[in-house]
Amino acid sequence: MTERVVLAYSGGLDTSVCIGWIAEKTGAEVIAVAVDVGQGGEDLDVIRKRALACGAVEAEVADAKDEFADEYCLPAIKANALYMDRYPLVSALSRPTIVKHLVAAARKHGATTVAHGCTGKGNDQVRFEAGISSLAPDLKCIAPVRDYAMTRDKAIAFCEENNLPIATTKKSPYSIDQNVFGRAVETGFLEDIWNAPIEDVYDYTSNPATPRDADEVIITFKEGAPVAIDGKPVTVLQAIQQLNERAGAQGIGRIDMVEDRLVGIKSREIYEAPGAIALITAHQELENVTVERELARYKRQVEQRWSELVYDGLWFSPLKRALDGFIAEANQQVSGDIRMTLHGGRAIVTGRRSEQSLYDFNLATYDTGDTFDQSLSKGFIEIFGMSSKIAAKRDLA
Repeated sequence: MTERVVLAYSGGLDTSVCIGWIAEKTGAEVIAVAVDVGQGGEDLDVIRKRALACGAVEAEVADAKDEFADEYCLPAIKANALYMDRYPLVSALSRPTIVKHLVAAARKHGATTVAHGCTGKGNDQVRFEAGISSLAPDLKCIAPVRDYAMTRDKAIAFCEENNLPIATTKKSPYSIDQNVFGRAVETGFLEDIWNAPIEDVYDYTSNPATPRDADEVIITFKEGAPVAIDGKPVTVLQAIQQLNERAGAQGIGRIDMVEDRLVGIKSREIYEAPGAIALITAHQELENVTVERELARYKRQVEQRWSELVYDGLWFSPLKRALDGFIAEANQQVSGDIRMTLHGGRAIVTGRRSEQSLYDFNLATYDTGDTFDQSLSKGFIEIFGMSSKIAAKRDLA
């Protein structure tokens, strides 16, 4: 029986060439799998037909936009997930979504191997292969670009020699990955970290310096999940899409950073994530109102570790699953409304309200009616600072 390989297929040059390349190098039949996580671009049926025209014995396409939003973006919102305090894990979140579909297709078609188009320098190779090995330890993984030194020049030559139905002449100066949660841009002149990005780098966001009227929005959350915008019910996907449009129009969510890749190198990345940044900003502020102090302090530590695990490709790891439980519990009381002004590249919180609020006006006010007993503070400070005071007497002697 001929072996079968399931290929993560995007419809672009590299993965189209991978179909014939894998067949030639391994003698296996190739099943192409394309997953829509809101990246836009071509129709899924067009991509499916191209895969078949390039030599795939079968091709599957999956509309996973709602799945991606509900099962991957939403946990990131609840975790306030920002790798290195800035990056909302745009690409890192989409990879486990795709992995689940690749493994399902491998089981369905009796494949022994899963292939992807990643290079040997990035994080995505780890995300794909660590994810696949966690869900299906028996499956093998190959990466033609990495394992067989499939350079772009070789890919173009292979495409032309085999008359594959895909354009080879146009090449963006950038490497771009995008989905509904955001967009990642790298390479080209951006590799010189002194070079400022130019406007044609961006697609999800307008120039924040352009004068325009501010946009006020009210986001309603229930147990950490966005459920309404300006009072109108939304799914998680719709919340992201609507805020991509509204926050993106205000230039919100542009990130220019040098990040620490898992493979040990530093990489300059440009990100656009208007909806993600607006939602995480709102969610963080609602937590400030509804989450008890010690839980909130500890959750911030968990958020950093959760973000690192997801960035590093360990979505399906035991620690990540355990932290999911903590984050879900911490979000039980995170319900209410956040009002924000979107303007000039920033999402500014201007109002908060919640039936679960821990903010007590009568304790917080400095006006008449204050119920805080200030006479208790003197003794509290004396006891609270006692250990430091005793140490100081010794150390300063």
